[in-house]
Amino acid sequence: MIQRDQIYSENYDLVEEFRFDQEVTAVFSDMIRRSVPGYGMVISLLGVLADRYLKSGTRGYDLGASLGASTLAMGGVAQDRGCSLIAVDNSPSMVEQCRENLAKLNQSVELELRCEDVRTTTIEQASLVTMNFTLQFLPLVEREPLLRRIAEGTVAGGALMLSEKVCFENSEKQQQLESLHHAFKRANGYSELEISQKRSALEAVLIAETIEQHLQRLKRVGYAEAEVLFQALNFVTIVAVR
Repeated sequence: MIQRDQIYSENYDLVEEFRFDQEVTAVFSDMIRRSVPGYGMVISLLGVLADRYLKSGTRGYDLGASLGASTLAMGGVAQDRGCSLIAVDNSPSMVEQCRENLAKLNQSVELELRCEDVRTTTIEQASLVTMNFTLQFLPLVEREPLLRRIAEGTVAGGALMLSEKVCFENSEKQQQLESLHHAFKRANGYSELEISQKRSALEAVLIAETIEQHLQRLKRVGYAEAEVLFQALNFVTIVAVR
C-alpha cells in the first residue's frame, strides 16, 4: 500500500532543506504522483524510447533512480536485447527500497544497482541514459561537466532522456505556470501550508533553468539533436541524441 505524503502538513517554525532521506523515501511514490504533473506519462514514454534506442550489447543508465520506476520501464526491452542496466542513486534509503522494487525484473536482465553520486558514475557503452528530475538538484556549475561525460560515454545514435522542472524568462508566463502547478497540487489534496513549506524546503536545493538553457547546453556537450518531447505545466522531458 502506498503511504500518503504528509511530511509538510505540520506547521514548522523552521523548514529544513529538502533531502531524500528515509522519511521522503517512505512516501516518495505518493509525493511524486501528486507533485509532478505528467509523471506517469514520462515513465510510459521512457518505455517507448527504450524500444527505439536501447541496442543489443550496450547499457542503459538510470541516473537518480530513486525507487526504480525508470529502470523498470527499460527492463523488458533490455531483457529482449541483452542490454545491461545500471541504476544509480546516492540516497541509501532510496537504494534499499529500489532494490526491493527491482526484484520484479526478470532475473535474466543484467542489472547493477549502485549507491553513489551520479557525478562520479562512469558512463560507458550507453545507448540510453535517463535522468528524471535529477539534474535540477545539482549545482549549476556541475551540470555541464556531467552531461558532457554522459554524452562522451554514449554510443552514436544513443539518447539521453532528461526530465526537469523549468522556469521561464517571461515573468507573466512564469507566474501563470507556477500558479497552475500549485493548483495541481491543491487538486491532489495538498493544503496551502504543505505547498508553502515544501516550496521553502526546495528553494535552496532545486534550481530550475529555462528550456533554452537546457537545449543549448545539450548541444554544446556533444548531442547532435535535442528537442522537447513532452511538457506538462512547468515540467518538461527532453530527448537528446548523439
